[in-house]
Amino acid sequence: MAEHQAHVSGVAGRYAAALHELAVEAGAVDTILADLHAFDRMLAESADLSRFIKSPVFTAEEQTKVLGALLEKAGIKGFAANFLKLVAQRRRLFAVQDMVSAYAAIVDNSRGIVRATAIVAETPSQAVLDSIKSALKDLAGDKAVVDVAVDPAIIGGIVVKLGSKMVDASLRTKLNGIRIAMKEVG
Repeated sequence: MAEHQAHVSGVAGRYAAALHELAVEAGAVDTILADLHAFDRMLAESADLSRFIKSPVFTAEEQTKVLGALLEKAGIKGFAANFLKLVAQRRRLFAVQDMVSAYAAIVDNSRGIVRATAIVAETPSQAVLDSIKSALKDLAGDKAVVDVAVDPAIIGGIVVKLGSKMVDASLRTKLNGIRIAMKEVG
């Protein structure tokens, strides 16, 4: 267990590691992960909910009560619901999204899964997409999960995030480097 928890730190990491330990003992790792992702989607879809969990104006009791009703309505129960209520009671809801991310990372790590993201300027053809995924799987192994995102702001090239490492071979970064060099010369 210790090797899976070694890469998480801070409040979010400690909460996530404790939850993962409980989840493993209860055989509920995937159920909790699905419920936490459902809650994370709720936050992403509701600016009001997001503001509510980050607001210091509400008491722990108010946050726990409202959260309990929301979780019940969303069908989130068991360990995940109890975990989220505990986080509210301890006035740590502001960090809940980091906790969800940390829990997902611990689950991935425990299963040997490496997440990779390739960011490109425009939607690639299927052949280019397959080539990117194949290259990243060669680097990270068969258990690599590769996502490709499109961001026109990078202008061209590619930005690759593999675990905690990032390689930025984007045209935007190269142009910024040239601008900085030109300012230093002038």
